[in-house]
Amino acid sequence: MDLSDQDEAPGEPDLQPVASYDAGLFTNAPAVATAPPADVMPTVPGYEGFGGEGSAIPPPYEETYQEEGQARSRHWEIPAITKELAQEVFIEYASRKCCYSVKPAKEMVFTDLQSLDTYRYCLETFTESRSTEWATEPYHGQVVNADNGMAPEPWDMAVPVPPLFQDCKTEVRIPHTSSVKGCHSCLHLGRSACYTCMTSGRSQCVMCGGTGRNFSNERCLTCGGTGRVLCISCGGMGSRVCSTCQGRGKLLWFLKLKIKWKNNIHKNVVDKCSGFPIDRLEKVTGENLFTDMNQLVNPVVSFPDNAVNAASREAVRAHQAQFSTTCRILQQRQTIELIPVTRVHYSWKEKTHIYFVYGAEHKVYTKDYPVKCCCCSIL
Repeated sequence: MDLSDQDEAPGEPDLQPVASYDAGLFTNAPAVATAPPADVMPTVPGYEGFGGEGSAIPPPYEETYQEEGQARSRHWEIPAITKELAQEVFIEYASRKCCYSVKPAKEMVFTDLQSLDTYRYCLETFTESRSTEWATEPYHGQVVNADNGMAPEPWDMAVPVPPLFQDCKTEVRIPHTSSVKGCHSCLHLGRSACYTCMTSGRSQCVMCGGTGRNFSNERCLTCGGTGRVLCISCGGMGSRVCSTCQGRGKLLWFLKLKIKWKNNIHKNVVDKCSGFPIDRLEKVTGENLFTDMNQLVNPVVSFPDNAVNAASREAVRAHQAQFSTTCRILQQRQTIELIPVTRVHYSWKEKTHIYFVYGAEHKVYTKDYPVKCCCCSIL
């Protein structure tokens, strides 16, 4: 987007960054001792209704759907892993466990391999939200152009969009909203009372604790026996430079636009009721079967597994209901992955056991490995 299209008054840049934003704090903003009283808030035409501060509801926009969210027919199943691979990864798994014996993995007898390929549905909704807030900075002669034009409304300001589906936030100054006011923290004086010495300019001597005598009951050489020393916080002046206005006595007020881009993610794994803990699938990859991206996507309707169609239908409905009125939906993307899960049945010393091989990484999960040391058994 071209930022030069915005109306710009001389001396006040259109999209002037405020300050770097990190975890909700301005990293280079002066500390403000007290919040300004409401009656000193400037009045900005077009922002009277909510005092200039608050979330900005996005205007209605034309919704663009794709024709249909269909997953084309194809062969969806991945062949089950071989016995050789299943045993190889099982031996490697046991060898990495310091308390496991590899004998069961090497001597086991396969009784069954069951392919339990699992589908993972994911919907991403990339949204943009905007809000406005008053901000101040010390006034040192900056040009003030509040009366030279109408301030644009929050959603009328053109701001470059970051890469899609990545969380990001920024703040910019809204043009034609600045004005100069006396500093409310120091009452326009540029200095505030020093609370270390309570405006006296002298504080208690730390060497003698204010007694004037040292541990040998002799006169303290640091304070000369007075028990008081020059206050290091204010240099003996009894007041300090105001941290809000940095000694200027005046503040430049302006409205800042806070913009937040967020990738809202909904995931659903279709459980095969296999006894495998599906939370372990979060850190493995599978084969991407279907990708659909548009400003607003339609639910998937033709996937062979109806549970996936239902998951898509519910996710799309919930996201559009949740975000369409509070922020602007910029893009949506839905994907379906096939995650291979194989349940292996085997016997060792006339007892049967089960383990799982899952994900493209061929990870192993089991909760009843035959031979563990005593400490592992206790744990």
